[in-house]
Amino acid sequence: MSRKSRSLSIAIAGFGLLLAAMFSGPSKAEEKNNSKVSEQLLRRMIGQMVLVGFSGDSLKDEGYKNVLKQAENGEITGVIYLKRNIKNERTVQSLNNHLQAVVRDPLLISIDQEGGRIQRLTNAIGFKNTPSAAKVASTMNEAAAYEVYSELAGDLAALGFNLNFGPVVDLNINPANPIIGSIGRSYSADPQEVIKYATAFVQAHRVNKVLTALKHFPGHGSSIGDSHKGSADVTKTWNEAELDPYKALIAMGDVDMIMSSHVINRKLSKGAVPSSLSRATLTTVLRGNLHFEGVVISDDMQMDAIASTRSFEDSVRQAVLAGNDILVFANDKHPDPLIPEKIAKLLVKEANENDNMLSRIKESYFRIVALKKKIAVAAVDTVKTKSIDSKKSEMIVTSAMLESMSRHSALTLNE
Repeated sequence: MSRKSRSLSIAIAGFGLLLAAMFSGPSKAEEKNNSKVSEQLLRRMIGQMVLVGFSGDSLKDEGYKNVLKQAENGEITGVIYLKRNIKNERTVQSLNNHLQAVVRDPLLISIDQEGGRIQRLTNAIGFKNTPSAAKVASTMNEAAAYEVYSELAGDLAALGFNLNFGPVVDLNINPANPIIGSIGRSYSADPQEVIKYATAFVQAHRVNKVLTALKHFPGHGSSIGDSHKGSADVTKTWNEAELDPYKALIAMGDVDMIMSSHVINRKLSKGAVPSSLSRATLTTVLRGNLHFEGVVISDDMQMDAIASTRSFEDSVRQAVLAGNDILVFANDKHPDPLIPEKIAKLLVKEANENDNMLSRIKESYFRIVALKKKIAVAAVDTVKTKSIDSKKSEMIVTSAMLESMSRHSALTLNE
C-alpha cells in the first residue's frame, strides 16, 4: 500500500471513529425525567436548532467571518445562501469548504434551488439553470424529471451544498397565487402529479447525498396573499387534499425535512395563528396524524407574516413549542448577526424555567443529530471515492476538518 493510500485509510478510519463522539449529546442521566443539563451543553443543543443567512460573498467579508466563527463555536446548525452570497462557483465552493472545516458536527449548507424563478445559482455564474416545477410537469415524464434533478443535485453536492429547500409540494389550487402558482413553483393541482414529480426530486437528491425539505406545510397553494409580505389566511380556500403529498412521501420514507409555512389555517388550528407557530398543526397533525418523525424546519422567521405580528421572543418561543426543530433566520430584510446569541439566551432561560421547553429542545436535538448522521456517512463515502492527492477542489473531508472535529469531540467526551 502506498503512503498516500495509507494516509487515506487512516483518514477514513479516524473519521469513522469520530462519528460517535461528534454526535454525543446529553447523558442517559440527563435524558431522564427532563433533568436539567449544563448551560454549556444546553447552548450546544440550542445551536443545532438555528440556521442563518449571512452577508458577503468572499472569505474576507465580515459577514462571512462572523458566521464562520458562529459555526466553529457551535452556535448554528447551518447557513442558507441567497443570491447576495454568490460571486461564482469557485468562491462558493471555497466558502463551503472553510465552513465545514471548522465545525464539530457537519454543517447544514442550504440553498433554495427549486428551478425556474427560485434558484440562487444561475447560468450567469456558470451554473446550469433548472426549469420550474410547472415546466417540468408539463414537458417531462417522471424519468426525465429524475435526470434533470439528478444533475442539479450532483452539481450542488460538488459545490459543498448538502441541503436543498425543495421540492415544493403545494397544490396549484389558486393559479394566481402570487408566491406559488403565478411563478410556476407548483407541479400541479392534482396531488398524484405532485407526488410523482416530488418523488423524482427527492430521490435524485438522495442518490447525490443532498438532503431535501418538502414545503410549505400544511399547504400554501391556495393562498391569495404572500406570507413574505404579511398574513396569508388559507382557511376558506385550503382543502385536505393538500396533505396528500406529505402523507405519500412520509409513507414511502422519502422525507428528510418538512418546512412549516406561515399561513393561517383555522381548519387545523384555532385562531389566527400561523401554522409554523401552531402546536395543533405541527404536533397533532404532522407528528400525530401523519406520523412524521423527521426534522421540521421553519420557513424564514423574518418574513412579515411573523416579524410584523409578534415579538422576536414570542415567535421563537412559540415556534419551538409548536414543534419546529430548526428555526431559519435568512437575515435578508432584517439582518441581525446576533440572532444565534439572542436565541440561545432566550431558550436557555426558558428551558431552565419550563420543563416542556427543555423537553422540546432535547427532542429537536436528537432528530437533528439523526439527520446529520446521513451527512457524516456521505462525507465518509466522499473520502473513499476520491484520491487523496486529487487536484480538484471539490468538497471532501479535509485533514483540517478531522483535526477540528477531534479537538471538539474531546471536549464533548470530557463534559
